[in-house]
Amino acid sequence: MGAEDKVSNKAKELKGKAKKAVARVTGDESLMAEGRLDEAEAKVRKVAEKAKDAIKRR
Repeated sequence: MGAEDKVSNKAKELKGKAKKAVARVTGDESLMAEGRLDEAEAKVRKVAEKAKDAIKRR
């Protein structure tokens, strides 16, 4: 996984966590869903990058 990808994924994950925190305080279900989506997207990208790295090592 490249350094840029790691930073991008972590930023996306943190953005999702921030959205969820704000949503909890405000009770905004739409924002909570966006936060969950951001976190899920970051996790999927992380898994894809790890798989790509594993294939490259072979």
